[in-house]
Amino acid sequence: MAQIPRAGKRWKSRNGDSEAPSDEGGEAPSDEGSEAPSDGGGEAPYNEGGEAPSDEGGKAPSDMGEGGDGSMGEGGSGMGGSTETEEITRSDIEVGDSVIITLNDDGTAATVTVQSGDFGMGGSGMGGDMGGDMGGGSSSGVDSYDAANTITEDTTIDSEEITSTGTDENALLVSEDVTAILTNDTIIRESDDSTGGDNSSFYGVGAALLATDGTLIVSDSTISTDSEGGAGIFAYGDGVVYVMDTVIDTQLNTSGGIHVAGGGTLYAWDVTATTNGTSSAAVRSDRGSGTMVVDGGTYTSNGSDSPAVYCTAEIAISEATLTSTAAEAVCIEGLNTLRLYDCDLTGMAPDDERNDVTWTVIVYQSMSGDSEVGNGTFQMVGGTLTSTNGGLFYTTNTECTITLENVEITAADDCEFFLQCTGNTNSRGWGTTGSNGSECLFTAISQVMDGDVIWDSISTLDFYMTDGSTLTGAFVNDETWAGNGGSGYCNVIISEDSTWVVTSDSTVTSLSCSGTIVGADGNSVSVVGTDGTVYVEGSSAYTVTVESYSDSADTSGASTTDSFDDYAVERPEV
Repeated sequence: MAQIPRAGKRWKSRNGDSEAPSDEGGEAPSDEGSEAPSDGGGEAPYNEGGEAPSDEGGKAPSDMGEGGDGSMGEGGSGMGGSTETEEITRSDIEVGDSVIITLNDDGTAATVTVQSGDFGMGGSGMGGDMGGDMGGGSSSGVDSYDAANTITEDTTIDSEEITSTGTDENALLVSEDVTAILTNDTIIRESDDSTGGDNSSFYGVGAALLATDGTLIVSDSTISTDSEGGAGIFAYGDGVVYVMDTVIDTQLNTSGGIHVAGGGTLYAWDVTATTNGTSSAAVRSDRGSGTMVVDGGTYTSNGSDSPAVYCTAEIAISEATLTSTAAEAVCIEGLNTLRLYDCDLTGMAPDDERNDVTWTVIVYQSMSGDSEVGNGTFQMVGGTLTSTNGGLFYTTNTECTITLENVEITAADDCEFFLQCTGNTNSRGWGTTGSNGSECLFTAISQVMDGDVIWDSISTLDFYMTDGSTLTGAFVNDETWAGNGGSGYCNVIISEDSTWVVTSDSTVTSLSCSGTIVGADGNSVSVVGTDGTVYVEGSSAYTVTVESYSDSADTSGASTTDSFDDYAVERPEV
């Protein structure tokens, strides 16, 4: 059986009443004794079928010790493991480290813990949180896999039925540097007592088909699973998967359609994947990143907390239909990228009292450990985006780049915003209240947009409109989620061929416009400085308040789009 190394963590701690877990033995701290709260609808942190929190949309914070007060915990707390501390200086802190500060009631620092950003999982950093689930769930890795069929030499299986009913086993596992070719096969994975959870999400335990090494090619087949953790087809580590003209159906929780984690690589052509369980995105990735390229096909997620695409990897998708009927359309976490080309994307995230807002596409950092902290990227070129509930684009507690080019967007009747770039109340464990805003570069290219843009002073937003783009809406400075505020900004840059149709009084930091700004009534809009300077005298009922204004626009800082050809590979002949 393939041996999977455990991921270790390196901790540094400076003073404080509580201690950080050591990395002796290289084991990630467990979560035993401290169960993470469930996170239900709206995609953000969820709980995979009652297991340790899963990924799609992030994780709920753990209790981090008795009482869940945010302290690092004592020896028998939910953090687990032995503890030790060492004195460090500022020079010991490296790029990528996470600094965790616990405050006393008077606002002074009680503990300061520095966690290295280099713990393993296929090259993924901690992505981890200042108040979230530091252990990343109950999983500490798997030493080996159980499989009904293990492929250790080049093999072709044609027109066969491959079944599996064992607990947490794979129907077929490619675990060595060999090639397995499956054509016209029926793969059935059923189990009443499998557990799912993080070992399934992170490592592929219980997936119907799993490649941890070598190459797996699947064509003209059907894959069905009815077990917890029963992903359809999974690429992990050095495994490379090619899947074509195949139908995948999964029924239970933690059971994605096509799935990568731990650096795995998966290429798909004209697959039809339907998932029905909780935390079961049809296109799914998880801790340790990976690569996924999808060409054509139909992907539908029907379970709660299951977006059409959950992205903690590098994913490119072309000409596919991507639908979630019970969650947001897309969730991107941390330093990862989703590129969509001529896709039809639909989401229906239900309202949830634990969420500050309701969204259709979210780019954020959950602080759960599922992804490295860094710039999350969403690019959509052509195609359609349909929202059936809530707002459209939401970013919080991260850096991100969002680029839209000529996408046909249909907003929900109750659409609350086109884009919201703000902090959050930390009810999900997403960063530290008052400093968990977003740093967002947003670019619209030949794009029609309707709805307000909401920003706050703990966020930074550079909003570019280029190549004949149009926004009908307002820019709203809303400090609801900003705590004591900050030095953030909202800069709006409008090219000479683009138009902003203002629907209510607006506030931005800097406005650079060589294009057109008019009110909803077609009249010119007043642009007035915060110091009272009148830059533009308008006849509309609306006013745009700015700190600075220019009637020219430098769009060189805008993001650009690329082509699916940059990622596509040749379809194998079988």
